[in-house]
Amino acid sequence: MPEQCVVETNCGKLRGSLENGINVFKGVPYAQPPEGDLRFRAPQKLKPWAGVRDAFKFGDRSMQDDNAFALPPALLKIIAGREMQPMSENCLVLNVWTPAVNDGRKRPVMFWCHGGAFIAGSGDSPWYDGTNLSRKGDLVVVTINHRLGAFGYLHLADLGGEEFSASGNAGMLDIVAALEWVRDNIAAFGGDAGNVTIFGESGGGAKVSVLMAMPAAHGLFHKAIIQSGPAVEMASRGDAGETASKLLAELNLNPGDVGKLRQIPATDLARAQAAVLKKVSMMSFANRRRVGFNPVVDRNILPGGPFAPTAPAISANVPLMIGTNKDEMNLFFGFAPWLDGLDEAAMRQRVAMFVGDRADRIVEAYRRARPNDSMRDLVLAITTDQAMRIPSLVTADRKVAQHAAPVFVYLFTWETPVLDGRLKSPHALEIPFVFDTVQTSVGLTGDSPTRFALSEKMSRAWLAFARTANPNHEGIPNWPQYSPETRPTMMFNDRCKVENDPYRAERLAWDER
Repeated sequence: MPEQCVVETNCGKLRGSLENGINVFKGVPYAQPPEGDLRFRAPQKLKPWAGVRDAFKFGDRSMQDDNAFALPPALLKIIAGREMQPMSENCLVLNVWTPAVNDGRKRPVMFWCHGGAFIAGSGDSPWYDGTNLSRKGDLVVVTINHRLGAFGYLHLADLGGEEFSASGNAGMLDIVAALEWVRDNIAAFGGDAGNVTIFGESGGGAKVSVLMAMPAAHGLFHKAIIQSGPAVEMASRGDAGETASKLLAELNLNPGDVGKLRQIPATDLARAQAAVLKKVSMMSFANRRRVGFNPVVDRNILPGGPFAPTAPAISANVPLMIGTNKDEMNLFFGFAPWLDGLDEAAMRQRVAMFVGDRADRIVEAYRRARPNDSMRDLVLAITTDQAMRIPSLVTADRKVAQHAAPVFVYLFTWETPVLDGRLKSPHALEIPFVFDTVQTSVGLTGDSPTRFALSEKMSRAWLAFARTANPNHEGIPNWPQYSPETRPTMMFNDRCKVENDPYRAERLAWDER
């Protein structure tokens, strides 16, 4: 039996285990299960328990579709590649990795928001294992589960009134509740509630963006990292209300029947959610924060933005690190049959589906910048920039314009050899490099020996930022703060370097001025 450790929280005692020299607590509840009458409500305070509660196993995932993004089997195997935890509405749990407990130390805390847009994912992925980060950085790592999809982001306030006022942002309020748990309890786990870095990838980066604009989250974190997850804008009440109406229709309910949604079995609600999402074209990817199930700009829980028209003033003093991967959309579209055998007309038609009447101008700019690209590669480059890189740079520019906190920008360009190299540097590839879990992520990274050195450089940059708000360390070249004048960008590859304004010609193609 592994060595065990006991920590007292504000709701009772928890028993964790010592694994590979790190104390691990899994499946720790941070709020009441949002079931029955609590469905669609803001998370409720956790009730105390008697005795010692075991925290040896990951908790349930939120209700979701295990292939929400319709990935082909080869990619799904890479992404899923593990035994999945059960799903239920009783999903408000977190996991903690720490070098020591009850020692009075104040270690930095890294609080991870998982990816999967706002409809999929969980904090128990092997990619997110906090062991190596915790040991290497002498800090505390926290990952969380929270409500997703219709359970966390179904905007019913305009149909059901005050009783449903939190429904469109319940999943984000779950994350705030988890941050409050950290504030109230992390000292017993050897952490410093006054030095918390929120970070996340894809939908997790979008969650970080939203947290930066939420009054309820103010003061609960002190630094932020957005990895391939810019969220300049979120759903309006109108956008979200349209989605709610579609879900009601799938369930054969009238607008006046909102209250019945609390009696519907969770599996039926999840099926209706999936049916609504299947009618959303993937061509809407760049507009993904406004269609489907997302946080809602309700002027209360989420007053605006997050980064439109400016960066949120409430988090002006929070340092930010933000970046993307070179070939983000290869994960989503790289194996799509509609990219095969494109001729000139078909290529322009595909681009127009994403960028509208700007297609010809943008295609010409990318052609000039990338004369050797195939039709397929041009579409992938344009969609990558539209969905990820350009909004990330907009976020960085607007954050820098506040003149209140440092911003650091990166571009991850290392290419994975798996699947014959077709993925190149896709969405999510940087995650195991950040968490230093490349050893157990061979399905995604391959077995290239160079991956270990890059993982060392990247994980130490993230650790340095979490500790000091500056990612610089001895293993990388000097990484300057970002500025719109020179746009210094850390290029993460086998040889790391700083490049000013990389892919400048492509960036300028999106300039509306």
